[in-house]
Amino acid sequence: MPRHIKNLEFRARVIAAIRHFFSLDGFIEVETPVRVPAPAPEPHINALPSDGWFLQTSPELYMKRLLAGGHERIFQVCRCFRQAERGQRHLPEFTLLEWYAAGWDYTRLMEQCEEMIRFICREVLGEEKFLYNGKEISIKPGWPRIGVADAFLRFAKKDVKDALADGSYDEVMAFDIEPALVAPSFLCDYPLAKAALARLSATKSGVAERFELYIGGLELCNGFSELTDVAEQTRRFKDELIRREAAGEPVYPLPDKFLSALELMPDAAGCALGVDRLVMLLYGADRIDDVVAFVPEEY
Repeated sequence: MPRHIKNLEFRARVIAAIRHFFSLDGFIEVETPVRVPAPAPEPHINALPSDGWFLQTSPELYMKRLLAGGHERIFQVCRCFRQAERGQRHLPEFTLLEWYAAGWDYTRLMEQCEEMIRFICREVLGEEKFLYNGKEISIKPGWPRIGVADAFLRFAKKDVKDALADGSYDEVMAFDIEPALVAPSFLCDYPLAKAALARLSATKSGVAERFELYIGGLELCNGFSELTDVAEQTRRFKDELIRREAAGEPVYPLPDKFLSALELMPDAAGCALGVDRLVMLLYGADRIDDVVAFVPEEY
């Protein structure tokens, strides 16, 4: 059954506010293929097969090819698909906001994330605060930026290097750190093992220029200064494919056209934000099911 009319009207206003914000900020909206020959090989993300190709897990590779082609500020609101993602905060088919800006780094992107969330709240709620899980959350300026290493010591009393070594990193993050980040907070400077497609820091040893935004203990988005070194990106992809094969997970073809385009890509920063989660947060919903028109069990 479709969700209550009021919920979907609220969702529509949030998406309209997203588009309004990026239009005012000089970004153009783009569309890229949903069905692709090769997704980015990333840890713990499995793509859905589609007649020999795959449904996109994110539009990242194609949007970066547009950057390489000369576009400087682009955004997209699109449907993405990931296998075995279902829960109170997860859907296997979901709506993602993704955007990129040439010449930016992750610090400028964090500033823009804060501006965007505050803009959406004003547009949709008329104020810079809301209730979530019975707590009033203020989104006034000045959101803290907490290094991952500091967060492990502060909230889990554990060294991040030890957590990576003993395999407890994801568990500590999920059960100790994320629930503590109720007020808007940027978790940043991720260890190299969690660098994904992010550029390594030129000023901070052993970390990547990556961040995640948390509000209400909910992870909203993942952003970073983009890695543009073709050899390094190829090495990371191949290492992940080796790991996937050893773990019995699907092994994908290398995204060769993306890697070729990477040689022309300018320094840039990009971010992906879960639209369903943002609506869930601002609406004060307990489950992601409450803010989408249909869930998989109703297809």
